[in-house]
Amino acid sequence: MHPFRKAVETHDLDAIEAMLADDVVFTSPVAFKPYPGKPLTAAILRAVSEVFTDFRYVRETASEDGRDQALVFVAKVGDREINGCDFLHMNEAGEIDDLTVMVRPLSAAQALAAAMGERFGEITRQASAG
Repeated sequence: MHPFRKAVETHDLDAIEAMLADDVVFTSPVAFKPYPGKPLTAAILRAVSEVFTDFRYVRETASEDGRDQALVFVAKVGDREINGCDFLHMNEAGEIDDLTVMVRPLSAAQALAAAMGERFGEITRQASAG
C-alpha cells in the first residue's frame, strides 16, 4: 500500500502534506489551470477531505520503478457517487511532485466543483498563511 493511500484512508492530513514536494503541481479535475506549490495543494487536499464522504480506494497500480502511482477511488459528494483516480508522481527524493485527479460522472464533477468553489476563499487563506 502506498503511504499516500494509507494517509488518506486514515485521514492523516499532516502526513499527506509531509509527502508533498515544495514544488508539487496539483491538477484538479474541475479547474482549467494547475495549482502550483505545497501550501496551496495541501489546503486543497484538506478541503476536499471535508467534501468527500464514504471515501475509499478500490485499486492501486504502480509503475515498475514505483515513481508513478494510480489510486482508484469511489466517494460521495452530497448525494452523488463519484469515481476517480489520483495519479501521483514521485521525484528523486520520493516526494510527490505531481498530483493529478480525474473524476466522473459529470454530475458528480459538477457537484465537486460547486462544493470546492464555496471553500476556495478559505483554501487560499490557508495557503497564504502556511
